[in-house]
Amino acid sequence: MSFLVDWGFIEDKWIRRWDEQKLFEADPDPSKKKYFVTVAYPYPNSPQHIGHGRTYTLADAHARYMRMKGYNVLFPMGFHYTGTPILGMSRRVAAGDKDLLDTFHNVYRLTDDVIATFVEPVKIASYFHNEIKQGMKEMGYSIDWRREFTTIDRIYSKFISWQFRTLKKKGLIVQGSHPVGWCPRDQNPVSQHDTMGDVEPDFTEYVIVKFRHVDPSNLHVPLIIPAATLRPETLFGVTNMWVNPDAEYVEATIDGGERWVVSKEAARKLEFLNHSVSVVRALKGSEMIGWQVINPLNNVTAPVYPASFVEPDSGTGIVMSVPAHAPFDYQALADLKADAATQKRFNISVAAEPVKIIESEGYSSSGSIPAAEAIQKAVPGPNESRLEKATSDLYSHEFYKGRMAMENTGKYAGMPVAEVKEQVRKDIAGSASVMYELTNKPVRCRCGAECVVKLLSDQWFLNYGDKEWKALAHECIQKMDIVPQDIRQEFDYVIDWLRERACARKSGLGTKLPWDQEWIIESLSDSVIYMAYYVIARHVNAGAITRDEAISDPFFDYVLLGNGDAQSVARESNLPLSLVEQIRDEFRYFYPVDSRHSGRDLVPNHLSFFIFNHVAIFNRENWPGQIVVNGSVLMEGKKMSKSLGNIIPLRAAIREQGADTIRLAMLISAELLQDADFSFDTARGIRSKLLGVFELAERCKGAVPAPPEQVEDRWLLSRLGRAAAETAESMDRLRVREAIHRILYSMEQDLQWYEKRAAAKGRQGSAAVKAMLAQYLQTQVRMLAPFAPFTADEVWERLGNKEEGATITQVGWPKEDKAGDPEAEESEFLVSSLLADLQNIVKVTKMAPKKIVVYTAAGWKAPVYRTVLANVAAGKTNFGETMKQLIANPETAKIKSDPNLVKKIQDDILSIPEDARIRRARLELDEVAAIKDAVSLISKEFGGAEVVVYSEDDASKYDPKAKAKMARPFKPAVFME
Repeated sequence: MSFLVDWGFIEDKWIRRWDEQKLFEADPDPSKKKYFVTVAYPYPNSPQHIGHGRTYTLADAHARYMRMKGYNVLFPMGFHYTGTPILGMSRRVAAGDKDLLDTFHNVYRLTDDVIATFVEPVKIASYFHNEIKQGMKEMGYSIDWRREFTTIDRIYSKFISWQFRTLKKKGLIVQGSHPVGWCPRDQNPVSQHDTMGDVEPDFTEYVIVKFRHVDPSNLHVPLIIPAATLRPETLFGVTNMWVNPDAEYVEATIDGGERWVVSKEAARKLEFLNHSVSVVRALKGSEMIGWQVINPLNNVTAPVYPASFVEPDSGTGIVMSVPAHAPFDYQALADLKADAATQKRFNISVAAEPVKIIESEGYSSSGSIPAAEAIQKAVPGPNESRLEKATSDLYSHEFYKGRMAMENTGKYAGMPVAEVKEQVRKDIAGSASVMYELTNKPVRCRCGAECVVKLLSDQWFLNYGDKEWKALAHECIQKMDIVPQDIRQEFDYVIDWLRERACARKSGLGTKLPWDQEWIIESLSDSVIYMAYYVIARHVNAGAITRDEAISDPFFDYVLLGNGDAQSVARESNLPLSLVEQIRDEFRYFYPVDSRHSGRDLVPNHLSFFIFNHVAIFNRENWPGQIVVNGSVLMEGKKMSKSLGNIIPLRAAIREQGADTIRLAMLISAELLQDADFSFDTARGIRSKLLGVFELAERCKGAVPAPPEQVEDRWLLSRLGRAAAETAESMDRLRVREAIHRILYSMEQDLQWYEKRAAAKGRQGSAAVKAMLAQYLQTQVRMLAPFAPFTADEVWERLGNKEEGATITQVGWPKEDKAGDPEAEESEFLVSSLLADLQNIVKVTKMAPKKIVVYTAAGWKAPVYRTVLANVAAGKTNFGETMKQLIANPETAKIKSDPNLVKKIQDDILSIPEDARIRRARLELDEVAAIKDAVSLISKEFGGAEVVVYSEDDASKYDPKAKAKMARPFKPAVFME
């Protein structure tokens, strides 16, 4: 490059300019359509890194695009302080946690003085709040900062109290005992925001089946040998029990009554499930080998066998074995039978045989064992993964398609497995219990403790299991635009399985539960309708609302729901009537949320809660209009993690690469749901493209607008109108990668073709060409503005657009024209296709032509082409029918002398893009004139060869090899010598 670009200077300049112009401050404007875009507000316990940047940049590009399309866009931002993560981090700082301090020093580059203040939780939030905000400004995010708030602001707490009282009045907040993810150190429920790695604790409910073992030394007190299972219907097929001979077990009195034998780990888990556990004695699993236990369903006796695969921390540490229907059990039993040494060690004789109790299509051959068949069907591979696959396939198949066998399942014989599962559970209720197990363990709280499942008593829950509430949520999803559409079924699935969810805890930052001050509303419950508060936050920040004690529920009922009377609300709130009415009018103007951006990991929680709470509180006209979900970000193909050392703070990346480079590199690497792979090679390529934009701006300096002179000028203008239209279509569907690719790559190919055509005519450097290049660049940077705003505004200004206030955002999206100039586009398409054909001929023949003769098709072939084209457009491609149609028409009857021509024409048409077919249906092109206009280019491409163009109809044509008759419409014939 002959010049350098000072990215830092440009970014600072435009951040100041936008701020001075108040460009992103959105107020109600009845003359404009509004568009309300929100994105998940950040949790300020660390700086944002490149992985965070994708979601926020997508939302900003969307907001900027809608502004350029003429909408009054509101794009605000708040900060989420509430919850336990900041509190946990503060405790870790106070405790001198080495891993955390290393991260602060080596990743975030914080000084000891700053870190020392972090023993106060709010100091952590405040520091990273400012860090994140500055990074957002440096990234060019078009945010209305007048509406900024934190979730511990006093009036925001009033808003949350109103939300919870409203839900409670509707009966949607209940008190009871329900399982939750739990931090045993903090003594608090935990959700995604509270855990390391933002993992949502996920748990499964197991049935504990109480097998009995009569201890000869104490006949009056039988021991309970409990096994946790997901398939109580398979109890008829139990042949034995498995225990880990090397694990530690305990005999304990449970709830002051029964004596259970469970693993030491299970005993601890039972305590969190509100059982009183009193350990009587410890024992090794090996002591239990050879015990006989009684099945509570059919009173059949089963032996206890050893198995090293039994995990003491899974379930009760005791596994019931159903080898006919559980591939792992089948394989383990077969292995134990073949293991004479183990049998001798434990003095056992293994005689158990699989008992088939379920019949299902596909696993019904006479005398077969379903588990054995499932193992055989599984794709060969490592034994563990093969058995897992066999288990998954067989369990699913039998649940949906299986029936209980006739001979050994008693009253359940012939019933579908899906029905029997619940029936057996009810029938053994006296000999069963319930256990909850984390399915994605280990999950760690941000304080460092490993989480468990706890059954909370007298806890407050949002009753997401309420059927009427679920129905409203499904209705909202059905009406809503969900982008991409593939994710819609995930939302429906989540809505279906969500149940009661703890909404309060005893510690952390946040709003106290209005009716029970011992509890604090948890962080994923106070962050679901906060978008409505952005309307109020502006007036709080402006000092118009200062006395939070005067703000009560009637204020929110009126301004957000329209309930009540403005005058009485103003009087009770001690606010001017005009202000109360202004806030109400502003809410009515901006609500509902038009587009909500978040990452895919928030679908099972935050985004679904967002839907639930909106449908519970607001009327249908204020339900959200759209949710946009994106995948995560990889770094050079790897997941970002501190252990890999590939977490790069966003501000550091901006300093090194420039904001526009980072924005584009994140957005172009994947479509929405795909994981974006950020790489520095991609960033360098993007930087080069942006430098090319600046270089073209230098070449266009001083250009004076001029009308098109040549066909290539008309073609370029047509292509620009089409690019603007097609890019807008991509952005309307938020296919951002597709849009950027068109702007940076497809348009560049058009530019290269144009410059090649102009240069072949000796027009390069002319005023007309300079004007066309300037028009191209102005169109390109207007389309680039949502994605690379600094580059776009700077280049726009350098092109001479310096009118006061005329930023590229205010100028708007370029003119869209999908129809364009069909003749110019077809002319250039014809020439480029001809060039490609000529190059292929030269490549095959290896000749260096001195003369190139081009023949266009005879006039009589044109109506043949139009007929075939119309048939293809109508989906009629039957050759025989087309021939009859052509022969029957006097204008095309001549085709009977060359039927092969129809086949070739049809193949030609099927090989071209849809837009070319539409264009040709409406156009009669003078092919001779189009090709003659490009003779200089063709000659130049083939070393100065003489180029001659004839029509097949031309009686004086030079045609020594009779090539002209091979010409087809839009497919000239060629002769070279």
